Amino acid sequence: MAVPPGLPVVIVGGLHADARRAAVARLLADVPGSVVLHHDLATAAAGTVVRTIRDASGILDAGEAPLVNDCACCALREDLVPELERLRDTGGTRLAVVELWDSVEPKAMAEVVTAGGLTVTGVITAVDPALVLPYLGNGDDLADGGLAAAATDQRTVADTFARQLEYAPVLAVADSPEADDEDRELLAQLHPTARQVRIGQDLPPEAAEPSELSDPSGDGLTVPTPRRRALSPLAQAALAGFDVEAAAAAQHPACALLPAEADAHGVSTLVWSMRRPFHPERLYAALEDLTCAAARSRGRFWLADKPDTLFHWDAAGGALCVESTGPWLASLPDAAWDMVPPVRRAAAALDWHPEHGDRCQHLVFTSPGLDRDGLERLLESCLLTDAEYAAGPDAWQRLPHAFDTLLEV
Repeated sequence: MAVPPGLPVVIVGGLHADARRAAVARLLADVPGSVVLHHDLATAAAGTVVRTIRDASGILDAGEAPLVNDCACCALREDLVPELERLRDTGGTRLAVVELWDSVEPKAMAEVVTAGGLTVTGVITAVDPALVLPYLGNGDDLADGGLAAAATDQRTVADTFARQLEYAPVLAVADSPEADDEDRELLAQLHPTARQVRIGQDLPPEAAEPSELSDPSGDGLTVPTPRRRALSPLAQAALAGFDVEAAAAAQHPACALLPAEADAHGVSTLVWSMRRPFHPERLYAALEDLTCAAARSRGRFWLADKPDTLFHWDAAGGALCVESTGPWLASLPDAAWDMVPPVRRAAAALDWHPEHGDRCQHLVFTSPGLDRDGLERLLESCLLTDAEYAAGPDAWQRLPHAFDTLLEV
């Protein structure tokens, strides 16, 4: 596989720092002429972000970027593209590896690099399988562990790790002796569409590209050229190509590619779908139990008292984020559909209901030891009863608006 022209950029991130560094070192070793650009946000307390550029032999350049509005991540955004442009214009760099600092999320940086006119050829999150469950269960604020990217950063370890994991189409998986079958199965169920590449995986000798013949003297005699090895699986993944717009669409709750039903090695994924709205008061009362029922849950849901609004469910680490993500398509006038992205319209069309349109409950719960039956009973108890459902939409909107405080309405 050849390295594409220009300056290909691969983004490597993840809170599992040892796995991330190992993945970056592997790319440096596998792709001659590659360099790593890294911004260390841990130095933000001193008022600057330290930038380093290195290759396989060591540090080539170092500098500082001042904070922007007291925000280390903002300094990274401002400094990243100019440094990549400098590497491109200087020449000699075959691959720029952007190694993100611990809590920086790849989605924002991929969009910054693309908006700057550069080509992102891959986004990789490095993972230690033995640490997946501990990180998903860690509800501590990033700030408590010195991992906040700004003074106003209110993210937790669990939700940050979940987004890092689920955005990347490629997972660089460390060969962890502590990981067991349950750990590996949890990783597979959390992101079943990801390409998993072991960081230490080599190509077998027979995968080397065949020798080419040349005729340097022009006398009709051919001599073999040196055998050129193909790129390693990790390097291939780094150069496979990446669509920023498609990746963003895949994160939207209306068209996200959520996990399917699964049950193996003690890990289960429950996909729960219904065509009846939630009673807002009963669902609100059950939030704590539902949030703690699984290591990770996500999806979209429909409240009876707010029939036009699509709500996003996003839970990890014992904490739940609920937010409005705009209207259900069924609530829009026909003239507004042209303004809706095609991928959203296509996703709605796949499961359109003659009465409710795209309104539905679609929640996915993944965890070791999942109590599937108990979880289904609890979810079903939060739906409108037959009598409440029969009363119709006008009556539904007179139900208690239990989510207004949570949504800051």
